[in-house]
Amino acid sequence: MKTNFTDFTDSAKSFTKSPLGIIALFIVLVYGFASLVVSFSKNIGDNVTPLIFFLVLFPVIVFFGFLWLVANHHKKLYGPSDFKNEDNFVKVQMSTAMSLAAASVKQPNNEINADLSQKYQEKILELVNRTSQREKIKTSKKRIIWVDDRPENNIYERKAFEAQGLEFNLALNTSEAIKLINNNEYAAIISDMGRKEGPQEGYKLLKLIRDNGNETPYFIYAGSKSDKHKKMTKERGGQGTTNRADELYEMVMNVII
Repeated sequence: MKTNFTDFTDSAKSFTKSPLGIIALFIVLVYGFASLVVSFSKNIGDNVTPLIFFLVLFPVIVFFGFLWLVANHHKKLYGPSDFKNEDNFVKVQMSTAMSLAAASVKQPNNEINADLSQKYQEKILELVNRTSQREKIKTSKKRIIWVDDRPENNIYERKAFEAQGLEFNLALNTSEAIKLINNNEYAAIISDMGRKEGPQEGYKLLKLIRDNGNETPYFIYAGSKSDKHKKMTKERGGQGTTNRADELYEMVMNVII
C-alpha cells in the first residue's frame, strides 16, 4: 500500500510540471473524491441525482474545454520541463528557423537571394539557438503588439516569435495601437513606418508613447535599415529599425530574454 501511494505521489509531481498534466491530475482527483462520496456517504440516496449529472457532464465539459485549448492556445500547453526532451526543443527551433527563412524569401527588397544560400540557412539556425531558451521565457510579459495596416505581410515573422511562446496583439493604425498600449503591458512594440494616416506614423507612435512615459522597447520594421533611419529611431527613443526578418527577430528576442 505504501509503495502504491509513493508511486501515486511521484506521478502527481510529474503531472504538475505542465498545463496538460495539471488538467489530467485535476480530473483524476475530482473523480477520486466523487468515488469517496459515493462509497462512504450514508444518505447519498437523497442527493444522488445531482451527483449523477455531474459525473456524466463533467467529462463532456472537460473534453470541449480541451478542444478549445488545442485549437486556440496550443502553444501554452507546453511546460518548461517539456523542453528537456530534445525532440520537443528541436521541433520548436526548426519551426522558428523555417518561419524566419520564409519571411526572408518573401521580402522583395532584401539582399538575400531567394533560394537561401547554405551559409544563410546556417546563420538563421545559429541565430535561433542563440536567442532561444530551453525553458519558457521567464518574463511575465509574453505579449507583443505589432502595428501595421497590412498584417498579412508579417505572418511568417509572427510565427517565428510564436514558436518561442510569444503572443501578439495586432493594431491597424496609431489610434488603435495607443488604446491597446494604454490598457496592456507588452514585452515589445513592433511598428511599420508608413500607414494610411501618414508616411511617418512609426515615428509618430513612438513619440506619443514616449511622451506618455511608456518605455516599452520599440522596433520599426519597414523598408529601410539605413544608418540614417537607425539613427533617427534611436534619437526618438526607439531600440532599432530594420527591413530584415532575422535582424528583427534577433533584436526583439535579445530584449525579451
